[in-house]
Amino acid sequence: MLVLVAPGQGAQTPGFLTPWLELPGATDRVAAWSDAIGLDLVHYGTKADADEIRDTAVAQPLLVAAGLLSASALDASPGVVAGHSVGEITASVFAGVLGAEAALRFVRTRGLAMAEAAAVTETGMAALLGGDPEVTVPHLEKLGLTPANVNGGGQIVAAGTAEQIAALAEDKPEGVRRVVPLKVAGAFHTHHMAPAVERLRAAAADLSPADPSVTYVSNADGETVATGAEVLTRLVGQVANPVRWDLCMETFQRLGVTALIEVCPGGTLTGLAKRALPGVKTLALKTPDDLDAARALVSELAGA
Repeated sequence: MLVLVAPGQGAQTPGFLTPWLELPGATDRVAAWSDAIGLDLVHYGTKADADEIRDTAVAQPLLVAAGLLSASALDASPGVVAGHSVGEITASVFAGVLGAEAALRFVRTRGLAMAEAAAVTETGMAALLGGDPEVTVPHLEKLGLTPANVNGGGQIVAAGTAEQIAALAEDKPEGVRRVVPLKVAGAFHTHHMAPAVERLRAAAADLSPADPSVTYVSNADGETVATGAEVLTRLVGQVANPVRWDLCMETFQRLGVTALIEVCPGGTLTGLAKRALPGVKTLALKTPDDLDAARALVSELAGA
């Protein structure tokens, strides 16, 4: 069984959309999405520098657009879908819950609302490499930080104020080798994002979600979600609550997933899966050059 997954914020790099726009019809499609949300996705995906695409209001719709474009080029039929943080919106399109344009409008609102919330206080996020979660989580709480992403394989991402992140770098939990600041502009999935929840709740009221056509796994608790209304409710609430990707991967295992493909800009989630899901074949879509190998993997599963 194939699970198709979409990465979250921080996966973007300057120019990463350029080779994908060389595919037939891709530039026109992304240009239409740009017009729909009032943001030049073509420019930001090809010519913008790292600081420009670090902007939350830009990064989030850009990542969703890239995920949708690469998944369309792959044209696979997964049995399970999931996304990490903003990637959950991408996954909602894979599952047929939202249409592409509706999802991009929603993520545009999400990015703007989270950017505004992040501007209130200087906040950020940092990945902790190594360590035992049972030791790390109490240490973070002692420093006033939130374990905003529990990613599996022992990886935890802490979030909080700039001062708290700096204190963490000086006072690492036992067993943690490094504290790596992430390319994000706020303490996402914490109480700092509470103002964005109300904005998203209002935006969600204008949407008409369909029930998932394939199994949709939620970041909130790693559980599958059966209705479009519940998917949308969780998409609203997740901006101020931790991402439990570790539980998502446990569910993949329980469902019998045998292969995982990560849409563009792939790499982060396949890396986590290699450590946490032994025996599951993984493939990351970074450029269109990866499509042939991905299609071969899909064909292999179909013939199994």
